[in-house]
Amino acid sequence: MEGRIVTTENQAVEMFAAQGDTVMELRGVKIEFSGVCAVRDVSIDIARNQVTSLIGPSGSGKTTLLRALNRMHDLTRGAKVSGTITLDGIDIYGGSIPAALLRSRIGMVFQRPNPFPGKTIYENVSSGLIFNGIRGKALIDDIVEQSLTSAALWDSVKNRLKHRATTLSGGEQQRLCIARALAVEPEILLMDEPTSSLDPIATQQIEDLLSSLKELTTIVIVTHNMQQAQRVSDNCAFLLMGDDRAGELIEFDRTEKIFTNPNDSRTIDYIAGRFG
Repeated sequence: MEGRIVTTENQAVEMFAAQGDTVMELRGVKIEFSGVCAVRDVSIDIARNQVTSLIGPSGSGKTTLLRALNRMHDLTRGAKVSGTITLDGIDIYGGSIPAALLRSRIGMVFQRPNPFPGKTIYENVSSGLIFNGIRGKALIDDIVEQSLTSAALWDSVKNRLKHRATTLSGGEQQRLCIARALAVEPEILLMDEPTSSLDPIATQQIEDLLSSLKELTTIVIVTHNMQQAQRVSDNCAFLLMGDDRAGELIEFDRTEKIFTNPNDSRTIDYIAGRFG
């Protein structure tokens, strides 16, 4: 089976022509750090209210690509993102969307739970609302409850809202971070290996949560767990490190096709565990 790299605009547009609305488009995305290329020539469409997984071995650029989707590399000295990344047709690197506003529209949940340690459960969830100028305790109370309910956490914490967030278990802390992100109603939620530091029970709870969360928002998740990618995602992008050590997109398609009938022999080898 011959290799095929899905990177051209026509291929990406055709791939999702029958898959519904597109919320974010990547075209020819390249990411460099101090002149060294880390990711090159990635073109994919992110479908609205679906889960897109990024898979591939360590060093293939998955997290680097994910962080480019809400301009987190703006905080890294020497970082440069080229090509185009659009959100609802607007170039997020074109200067018309302030980074703070963009990150409220594209939230992020990190590998390890990172609740604000000095704040209560309530303060963690409400922090983004207050930062964005939301006022009125009754309104904030309602949004906090809705967000914790969406994160499947409300029933277990509703009587502990004034407790420090760090009193929660690891799985609960990660769901709190999800609730904190959901509170500002993001269009897209980025998740960087959100279950890698959790036990199997907490992992299952997060995975179960994703199927309901995509009714509220679009999700892009990085995972090293092939079974998890199969279970939770609708679409899947496979990245691999090239000869120059830059991550490149090898294949992008519906998840079922990637795992049952991929177009590229390298995808088959990776899924079968023939290289790491």
